[in-house]
Amino acid sequence: MKLQQYNEIVKAIDSKCQKNVVAALVEQFPEIKKNTLRSICTQEMQKKVKKKFHHINASERAKEIFFSYLSSAEFGKTPGILVRMAQEMDYSPAMLAKLVVEQHLLTSCPSISVSKSQVNALLRDTTLIEDRDLSFEVYLCLLEDDAYGPFADSIKHSIGHEYEFLLRRELEKLNISFHHEDELRLKGYDKTPDIKLDIPIAVDGHVINWIESKASFGDEDSHRSYLKDQFWSYWNRFGAGLVIYWFGFIEELDEHQEKGIILRDSFPSNITLMDPLSIA
Repeated sequence: MKLQQYNEIVKAIDSKCQKNVVAALVEQFPEIKKNTLRSICTQEMQKKVKKKFHHINASERAKEIFFSYLSSAEFGKTPGILVRMAQEMDYSPAMLAKLVVEQHLLTSCPSISVSKSQVNALLRDTTLIEDRDLSFEVYLCLLEDDAYGPFADSIKHSIGHEYEFLLRRELEKLNISFHHEDELRLKGYDKTPDIKLDIPIAVDGHVINWIESKASFGDEDSHRSYLKDQFWSYWNRFGAGLVIYWFGFIEELDEHQEKGIILRDSFPSNITLMDPLSIA
């Protein structure tokens, strides 16, 4: 995907209601896969949360939000109060629910310090929240959120494992010998790619020693972060490699091919296998 089209999608996300935004994008950009649009939406929400988090979670603002929720609940408004508040704030429903749960605990038990683990336990199992109405409100927020919360995390991990399995299966079909991440960690490696090839291959003329699977869209922020925290470390340790962004990426980011990191959005078809006999 070209940067220009990516910017058009981001602009469209900002102009649409948070609810049903993916469906609206599919209609506006029918040539783009739904999973790609969903991934971009998730990343945009994460960026918004990072920008707004400290302001929204500031002590006085957090209390104001909590008492606004209490007022709406006491007034008997239709369930989904927190979801609607999150939409109005253009904020993550799960993160808003987390804030309200923290404030609920602080208010109901002012003499007891509230820990992150305690709050996260209530988010993982909302039936543990004694306030029945708040429990349901938090549950609705978690269902509504594609970016944050235990449900979203479980889905992301499941999808990630699915694409890693797909990658392994494609390599096995071609009889390409490799070690996966878990095996490498057992050997003592700390930072490891998803796949380390036992014998290098060539993809479109580029030598590949390792492959990293990303079940997401490669935007500038995430890709720069991955380069710093993962890809260059793999490059230093194992040499040149391949990153597969299964839901696409901004084409202009594929700028390190000559240095030894290439990007693709699917398992490559133009693979050249090394023939040990030819070396001999």
